[in-house]
Amino acid sequence: MLRYLKSIGLNSNQPRGRGFNHPYDIAVSSDERIYVLNRMYPNSALGIRVQICDMNDEWYGEFGESGGDGSNQFLVPVAMDFDRNDRLYVTDESHHQVKIFDKNGSFIEAWGRGNSKASNLSGPSGICVDSQGEIIVVEQYPGKITKISSDGEIQFSFGENGTNNGQFDLPWGVTVDREDNIYVADWRNDRVQKFTMNGEFIMSVGVSGEAPGELKRPSGVAVDRQGVIYVADWGNERVQIFDAEGKFIRVLQGNADLSKWSVEWLESNLDQYRAREESTLMMNDLPEHLRTPYHIASQTEPIFWGPVSVVIDSNDRLFVTEHSRHRIQIFELEKSGVT
Repeated sequence: MLRYLKSIGLNSNQPRGRGFNHPYDIAVSSDERIYVLNRMYPNSALGIRVQICDMNDEWYGEFGESGGDGSNQFLVPVAMDFDRNDRLYVTDESHHQVKIFDKNGSFIEAWGRGNSKASNLSGPSGICVDSQGEIIVVEQYPGKITKISSDGEIQFSFGENGTNNGQFDLPWGVTVDREDNIYVADWRNDRVQKFTMNGEFIMSVGVSGEAPGELKRPSGVAVDRQGVIYVADWGNERVQIFDAEGKFIRVLQGNADLSKWSVEWLESNLDQYRAREESTLMMNDLPEHLRTPYHIASQTEPIFWGPVSVVIDSNDRLFVTEHSRHRIQIFELEKSGVT
């Protein structure tokens, strides 16, 4: 079974320092440090950065900033992933670039607009690295998936805008399985599509809706060692789990307790601590017209609110990034599969 381990995070409105503000994705380095991409509000660039912490709640610092076209600046960052050499690839959909850093946050190079490598990237969103070290980038505006070599040379692309198999409408998250099959969260088409490493269509998972097994604006996807598929069902405020054939298994709603950072903050802000003790932090009786996944999630602290990204690390831990609750919930996967 999936076992809840812990939460990491603390809402921070500060442009620097410990605490997240609308995190959108995480990546885990070879030394098991967790890199958290903060995106902020769409209309506010303050606080965009990558922060570094670990499973023991240690905070190691941050890099990157909001603003212009500088080597360490982001405008609308979306996703990131490490390669086997601990190079961190970060997409920026508004700069139309992928920026590459070492694990210390030092800038290496950029691909995409204004650069000689992969110069035609358009709205890159999801990104992952396959077992061969090739980088798979989702280009959301033209609705295609592009595979790029580690030295920045485009290998091939597949897909186009549309609703048929092999077509996309604002695709977002992407991942690969152990055979380097490619899975794409096809956001506006409310599905996940699976392809071979060469871009040949295999299957589609999910249909539009709110019932179990149905998806609403899926934003992220991850696959475990057994081929089980985990989908960040963003519009339904949950994670959905499917078997390797695309058959629905279960819904994961979240089960968070207070993070260590939150406890420390409350202990130093006693008025807030007392106010919290007097609150239920759970859904009260909402009017019928407000009993939507969004409103229920916003009123129920333990469950997911804005689950935008799902990542599985090498230790079989599932990380669910919640941009609306500024935290990461972490679960341990059962080695024999999900039940």
